[in-house]
Amino acid sequence: MPHDDSLILTLVAGFVLAFVLGMLALRFKLSPIVGYLLAGVVVGPFTPGWTADTALAAQLAEVGVILLMFGVGLHFSLQDLMRVRKVALPGAVVQIAAATALGWGVGRLIGLGDAEAALMGFSLSVASTVVLLRALEERKAVKGEAGQIAVGWLIVEDLVMVLALVLIPLIASAAGTFDGGQIAMKLGGTILSVTVFVAFMLLVGGRVLPWVLVRIAHTRSRELFTLGVLAISLGIAYLAYAVFGASFALGAFIAGVVLNGTPLGHNAAERALPLRDAFAVLFFVSVGMLFDPWVLLEQPVAVAAVVAIIVAGKSAAALVITSVFKLEKRASLLIAASLAQIGEFSFILAGVGLGLQVLSRETHDLVLAGALISIVLNPFVFRLADKLAPPPPPPPEAPAAA
Repeated sequence: MPHDDSLILTLVAGFVLAFVLGMLALRFKLSPIVGYLLAGVVVGPFTPGWTADTALAAQLAEVGVILLMFGVGLHFSLQDLMRVRKVALPGAVVQIAAATALGWGVGRLIGLGDAEAALMGFSLSVASTVVLLRALEERKAVKGEAGQIAVGWLIVEDLVMVLALVLIPLIASAAGTFDGGQIAMKLGGTILSVTVFVAFMLLVGGRVLPWVLVRIAHTRSRELFTLGVLAISLGIAYLAYAVFGASFALGAFIAGVVLNGTPLGHNAAERALPLRDAFAVLFFVSVGMLFDPWVLLEQPVAVAAVVAIIVAGKSAAALVITSVFKLEKRASLLIAASLAQIGEFSFILAGVGLGLQVLSRETHDLVLAGALISIVLNPFVFRLADKLAPPPPPPPEAPAAA
């Protein structure tokens, strides 16, 4: 009996190559994301050899996006954001504006239209949560002042990107019309439907979902609890898309936020973590499959300019903001180094732009090249920050008692 093995081959190739190349990336003290992206390049259509099923990979990546956004919502902390809002809020807004403006300028110089150039710049403005947290954890700086500000900064960026995922398709659909009334009606309708969805989740979901989780927990079955968390994240994401016209990503994010405030929110996050990590790997692999590495040879100047925006431009904006708020030099440099890279949201935005035909394939490849190179360079940016402002020496050990 013949079998259609494309799904199995895609999963095997994706997981095995991601594991091997992720281990190699760690060996060279790089983020495993570099290995996952390269795994996708290896099995993608732009390199010789066997090619994975790109349609299946795209659908698996969509599940990865849902679980990533669900995880972002589960770890969203309004209290942490409010604690550092004086620096993080204006800092994130200024940095997003600066990166978008720089990207627009570079895009116009290389012949892109206004919309494409602006979306490219916007895609370069948000840092990777995975890369940032890993770098701060290595330096045991997550709980310090710089770490808390960097995390709060990233929360603001994530919130802006969640809103952008709702508005970009609407703006793109209205780009060909100049009827102000029609655009206003579309915008108002979208905002209304999203508002109704959010209100429904906060009022109804906030009561029903905790009750459901408690009932599942009473079964004392780990499998059922894990399955329940997965069903909630995927089910609400689909509900947001099919009923309220919102995106899968927004639905998953709001579901995570609602569960975050419940007594079993921490348990839900623990159960979702393995699934999120597994599908996140497939997400990064699928992104790598869409990347044409020949862009590095065909457009080296444009790639260098994009990397400069991410590493130098965003860092400079962060340093200016932190200096205005009179943070210590080392804290400012750590925050700037933490944000001198891009990742998951940039991939999602670039993919949305490609699907809506706002971004061309070449511009999409520029964003992916900038992400890959900036993640590779990020450890070296941190080393430069350590040289410019060395960490304080550890306190002397107390003398042993006689």
